[in-house]
Amino acid sequence: MLKPAIVLVNPQMCENVGMAARAMMNCGLEEMRLVAPRENHLSERAVAAASGAGRILEQAKVFATTAEAVADLNLVYASTARRRNMIKIVETAEGAAREIRRKEAEGLKCGILFGPERTGLLNEDVGLADRIIEIPLNPEHCSLNLSQAVLLAGYEWYKQQTEVPEVQLVTNGAAPADKEKMNRFFAFLEEKLADCKAFQDDEKKPRMLINLHNIFLRNTLTEAELNTLYGVINHLSRR
Repeated sequence: MLKPAIVLVNPQMCENVGMAARAMMNCGLEEMRLVAPRENHLSERAVAAASGAGRILEQAKVFATTAEAVADLNLVYASTARRRNMIKIVETAEGAAREIRRKEAEGLKCGILFGPERTGLLNEDVGLADRIIEIPLNPEHCSLNLSQAVLLAGYEWYKQQTEVPEVQLVTNGAAPADKEKMNRFFAFLEEKLADCKAFQDDEKKPRMLINLHNIFLRNTLTEAELNTLYGVINHLSRR
């Protein structure tokens, strides 16, 4: 499967290169390209910052210029908060990730440029890109650390090829209570509340029952949780 190359242009600190490698591995990205890095990307500090992603640093390719680093790519994106007064298509990281996935499915090789920590990408670098990626952030402070930018762009790409439910109930093997068990619980609860003043009021009782049902049905209860509630209610009723 094709994956976008991450091109770090003139990175200044080897720790940031290491953290960018870590971010890449988090998102399933493997190909790092470095353009004239100021420090050794295989130093102890870089490897330590990579936190287990040293393989990406070891396989990283180093180039003298950005043009050389992107020469074999079909589509290049420049991640920058500065458009440099250029006439280019500007996309969010999410929109770019969708397009990259489509282009990769067509067999095209893509890459994303990230600039040095102090200045970001220069005009010459952005001029080599087909598109600009802008990550929407607080306009009063939209500056990102290099590894943060790589992580955000990489995560959007990773999301495009995973099918994870937005919301899921993790029961750790506990069986969810079925409707029969829930109805028995409601009958038990109603019995325990029989001497409650509100329950003796024919007007209030139906609404109270509906509210109680809604409280416990709002989230799926497990059989173990129902048993706990039985115990708590029995204890309180004895007192």
